[in-house]
Amino acid sequence: MRVPGLRLSLLSRLLLALLACGLVIAWDLQSRPAPLAADQAVSATPRSTPPVQLIRTGQGHIPMPPDAPSAHASNLLVMPEGHPWSLMAFWFAGSREAAPDVQIASAHLDRSSGAWSPARYAVGRQDLGFGTTRLGNPVPWLDQEGRVHLFVVATGLGGWAAGRVVHLRQRDAAAIGQPHGFAVQRVLPLSWLWNYSFLVRNTPLLLRDSGMVLPAYFEMGDPGFPVALRFDAQGQMRSMVRMGQDRKTIQPALLPVSATHWLALARDTSGARKIRLSQTHDGGAHWQNAPNLSLPNPDASIATLQLPDGTMLMAHNTTSEGRHSLGLSASVDGVQWTPSLTAAQGSAGSEYSYPSLVWVDQHVMLSYTDQRRQIAWQRFAILPATP
Repeated sequence: MRVPGLRLSLLSRLLLALLACGLVIAWDLQSRPAPLAADQAVSATPRSTPPVQLIRTGQGHIPMPPDAPSAHASNLLVMPEGHPWSLMAFWFAGSREAAPDVQIASAHLDRSSGAWSPARYAVGRQDLGFGTTRLGNPVPWLDQEGRVHLFVVATGLGGWAAGRVVHLRQRDAAAIGQPHGFAVQRVLPLSWLWNYSFLVRNTPLLLRDSGMVLPAYFEMGDPGFPVALRFDAQGQMRSMVRMGQDRKTIQPALLPVSATHWLALARDTSGARKIRLSQTHDGGAHWQNAPNLSLPNPDASIATLQLPDGTMLMAHNTTSEGRHSLGLSASVDGVQWTPSLTAAQGSAGSEYSYPSLVWVDQHVMLSYTDQRRQIAWQRFAILPATP
């Protein structure tokens, strides 16, 4: 006589569980951003003449934190004119990639002396306030008020495919030069599955309204795809859109052809071994796939930069297998590229990878991973190319 009651109890529990799941999904969808609205990027006028020539004027290594034998995934941040620092660099360092002791390291380049500061740890697992086992891929950005924001990939259980993007911001004006000077703002609401498997790697695209578009990507399982995240001038996330329909495409790097025509050049995880390309003609509202570039890609990260004269630069590994050769190429349209110089060359098995490019104080600055042990830098002056 008690069996029907038991069945009713189980059915009630099942219905309540389904209702709870529905409420969680509905809340998550409500909190996720809408599609990206059209906007205008900060862009120079495209060149109609051959691109510039690069002349190396300096190189070296950024100081490492003590007792950190491994380094990877640097990004450079240009500081405002008049600031005593010209650049900040962020990367992750520790005993090895994905080790529990890995933290986000930082150093700055003094504008007057041209010397790098000692490295310090800007963010550690203890700063995030929730179960984090790995940190990586720091991406910095400077907002309208001059505050440094930092977007970091953090994982709990699982590898990088279980990563979430954590948004941090400097605590106050003095904190930027101090260890652990960043406070968590939020985990970016990108996926209904606890925001898992979205990651960041490359520099944001700056917008004319002082906001930015942060390139990100989904990586769980075999297929990966890029997305564009729109932030306002204060650092609030406003919208999200997928950049094309390609799969096996991760770590996009954004490049403006004009204010509303943007390119996304990306790492290729397929067997094609070519740099992937998608584009928007309406300021990021809609994206379309484009043919792959002719340049090889050994399943490795790239970096892009538009110079004030319209020249487009890309730092990338120049072979289809291995990361032992890192070069710079130049373009006037972002589609046809000409090799400019070799930044680093080694034997098979060596690694020069994960580059970052910025324009600062009338020079191009490049940083990259050197053998997974240090972050190297190079500086270039530009000369007009011979027609």
